[in-house]
Amino acid sequence: MDDQARTTRIRIALLLGALALFALLYAPQPVLPQFAQEFGLAPGTVALLVSAATLGLAVAAIPLGALAEVVGRRRVMIGALLVAEVLGLLLPWVPVFGVLVVLRLVQGVAVAGLAAVATAYLAEEVGGRNLGATMGLYVAGTTIGGMTGRLLGGVVGDFAGWHGGVLAVALLAAVCTALFVVLLPAERHHQRTPLSLGPLFGGLRAALRDPVLHAPYLVAVLGMGSFVTVYNVLGFRLTAPPLLVPPALAALAFLAYAAGTVTSTLAGRAADRYGRTTVLLSGLAVTALGLLLMLAGNLAVIVLGLVVFTGGFFAAHSVASGWVGVQASPQARSQASALYQLAYYGGSSVGGVVGGASYGAWGWSGMTVLLCCWLAAAAVVVWVTRIRSRRSRTAGAPPAAADAAAASAAASGRSRSS
Repeated sequence: MDDQARTTRIRIALLLGALALFALLYAPQPVLPQFAQEFGLAPGTVALLVSAATLGLAVAAIPLGALAEVVGRRRVMIGALLVAEVLGLLLPWVPVFGVLVVLRLVQGVAVAGLAAVATAYLAEEVGGRNLGATMGLYVAGTTIGGMTGRLLGGVVGDFAGWHGGVLAVALLAAVCTALFVVLLPAERHHQRTPLSLGPLFGGLRAALRDPVLHAPYLVAVLGMGSFVTVYNVLGFRLTAPPLLVPPALAALAFLAYAAGTVTSTLAGRAADRYGRTTVLLSGLAVTALGLLLMLAGNLAVIVLGLVVFTGGFFAAHSVASGWVGVQASPQARSQASALYQLAYYGGSSVGGVVGGASYGAWGWSGMTVLLCCWLAAAAVVVWVTRIRSRRSRTAGAPPAAADAAAASAAASGRSRSS
């Protein structure tokens, strides 16, 4: 198999794997109102079905990332997705809410094996100038999975209850999982290493101490917390007065995920061309704009805001996740990728609960203020990191290089102002 064919096969496999992962991870989200009605729970409590899975993923990301160094990344990703699929097929038959939450926690632990390893796998097996576009395609798979799973689960759930909705998503994920197992090539560039705590903790220290990586970590925490909050409570807002949208039609709002499919791919390419921080800051700004648009009481404007919000978030996530793969040193790449997943899904778990509580306490407007503050804080850290990185490069360069850098910056400024 030549390199181009192998790269294409990797892209298709990871696209399908991401689709299955995110369809399973968020399967209960579109039918949360049905869960709340059947079990007599408040929106903040029933959101545990989503938060438990993302918490499991966050906690398991680093251990499974370390395991992949020992047994191989392909083996961990395939095993993890198979376990998650089996649990997905089991969930519709469980009648006790507490047991559902526990199983969702375990399912989150399982999917961590793919989520925490995929970025490192792509960075080593693809790398080079193709990495931005390939990472964008992988993130596009997460958006397709999120959209398709939520849409399918919501529509089927309106007619067959939450049991039917969750089962339909699991069957879709089963097809994607089977194709993922068949298509994903074994590693060529990764050398397995014996399990050793020294290199593991050394890599973690390196990944934690690199100040440049703090920016994408924070984007993951606050951006994902904002994103999950909106999608957790959206169904409650759309189906309640004064909008009173039928559940099957409310599920169509998840078509907004299509915007993320497009923007994640475009953002990856734009980051390769224009720089990561520029595209990342733009993505955060667009995300906040979408939130503000959703303050409107008009359904059409709310849907437009949701599209803008989703597109902006996935653009930012695509760039931030790719930034980690490039910035981390080779010996810390897996740990940095796992830390990003920890931040991302920890933000989903904790942010989803906090954001849901803010919606219950202050309504949609109060929740919007909180989420905009989160996004602004992430943007400030990215901006500060950008300034410090530029100063560090200029200070470390010889005088001629520093003069050239200054001249280039001035020329760039004149070009942008013209």
